Amino acid sequence: MEYTKLVEVYEKLSATTKKLEKRDIVAEFIKNLNTEDLQIVIHLLQGKIFLESEEQEIGIADKLIIQALMKLGFSKPEVFDEFKETGDLGLVAEKLVKRKRQSALFKRKLSAEQVFYKIRELAGLTGKSSQAKKLNIILELLNSAEPKQTKYITRTILEELRLGVAEGIMRDAVAQAFEVSKEDVEYAYNLETDFGEVAGIAKEKGEDGLKNVRLELGRPIKVMLSEKAGNLKEALEDAKEPAIEIKYDGMRTLVQKNKDKIWLFTRRLENITKQFPDLVELCKKNILAEKAILEGETIGIDKETGKPIPFQELSKRIHRKYDIEKIAKEIPVQINFFDCLLVDKKQLLKESFGARRKKLEEIIKQVKGKFILAEQIRTKDLKPTEQFYKKALDSGQEGVMVKNLLAPYQPGKRVGYMYKVKPEKESLDLVITGAEWGKGRRANWLASFILSVRDEETGELLEIGKMGTGLTDEQFKEMTERLKPLILTEKENVLSIKPKIVIEVGYQELQKSPNYKSGFALRFPKLIRTREDKSVEEADTLERIKKIYKGEV
Repeated sequence: MEYTKLVEVYEKLSATTKKLEKRDIVAEFIKNLNTEDLQIVIHLLQGKIFLESEEQEIGIADKLIIQALMKLGFSKPEVFDEFKETGDLGLVAEKLVKRKRQSALFKRKLSAEQVFYKIRELAGLTGKSSQAKKLNIILELLNSAEPKQTKYITRTILEELRLGVAEGIMRDAVAQAFEVSKEDVEYAYNLETDFGEVAGIAKEKGEDGLKNVRLELGRPIKVMLSEKAGNLKEALEDAKEPAIEIKYDGMRTLVQKNKDKIWLFTRRLENITKQFPDLVELCKKNILAEKAILEGETIGIDKETGKPIPFQELSKRIHRKYDIEKIAKEIPVQINFFDCLLVDKKQLLKESFGARRKKLEEIIKQVKGKFILAEQIRTKDLKPTEQFYKKALDSGQEGVMVKNLLAPYQPGKRVGYMYKVKPEKESLDLVITGAEWGKGRRANWLASFILSVRDEETGELLEIGKMGTGLTDEQFKEMTERLKPLILTEKENVLSIKPKIVIEVGYQELQKSPNYKSGFALRFPKLIRTREDKSVEEADTLERIKKIYKGEV
């Protein structure tokens, strides 16, 4: 398929903010594509060249795009002046290329397939001459592209497509295009975690194909989500047939086993198998089934005291790419299993939690302090539940989970099958989308952070406040180092930041406000922790903000 046809769709999507219009544009475009083009186009519409589980990322910074534009014959001042004005290298590429090129120069038409696979190629280049090779690939694409195409190629390479086609719109577009239900598309996506695959199934097999999507070893799923309960009494009542488990302060871990092959995934769908060789070995030896998909919470353990350490310490292991064996010795882990989704050939999603727990107990050989079942009690009475809750807090954990023993497993859903109860006031998981440089002794640090919530349907991030308290000097320094590579533009001391970092924020009050795009403002937001375990797509939504404001949460 010609890339220019996709660019026409990009232009239509950019021209509207209406969710239903975006859905209609995508649905109309994809409904007549062949299956191969369909899968590539879905990825390109989302600006997703790699799935989260693929362990690869494009990893191209602004600097290399600027170099490529200069190689095309534009001067450094030309490029920088345009970039300073627009803050968008895609627009810069389009504008500059438009100045110098005539349409007659274009003989070979780019295909969507070429663009997709050339950009994927960038991630595989490593070593001494990798930057030069990456530059050559970018130049090859830009040289073959018309001005408008250069805008979207550049934005795709930088992972800044910004078309507002989030999961909700893509789900509805696939359903509309192939005349299937949204619910079936969502169910299949929660197990496939790839809208390209789901669209292909919807096109070729319809609703029956979507309903029959199954768990597959080596592929992560969207895990079931909990709701927040106001207190223990409320949670016990809502759970109907309750089991109470410790809520561990760690990393939710999806463990998959196929004979001697082990995969470890986070709730963000990241493959972290290489980072936890110690956990891999424990799984090989102590899961007493040939094939299994299990869920647990991995916590870090202080090697001197044997007590749990804060999640922030464990997070040092999650993204480590070197000295893995060394850090594994420095920060040992313990996994606490709490669910069982597949054993051998039997999928257990529709089984009750009680039955799944029973199966889990049968196939786990516990290793004290390392490889254990989540501690659990079963009671409807408040008093023993309160004692168990206190025990969880005294042991350094977050609180408790109250689960319904009769409930099935619902991938990707926040349903009333499990509730978390924690002592602290309601907090929010927000995305850092901007920052300001500090003054005085903090002049070299970013000292104020612009926070945003997510519009669930479009994926747009809407500002809700600024945070400048709750951080130590060390945290200001660390946050500055993390955000520096993500700076997009700077204007009068205010920076726009590529949305990658999610933080948990406490606050004193939520107010309505015309000053922020969300329509709300946080009074005195304060950092609780960085959410290494959450992606931007899992940040809190505007809908949740509205519920909190109305007192419905």
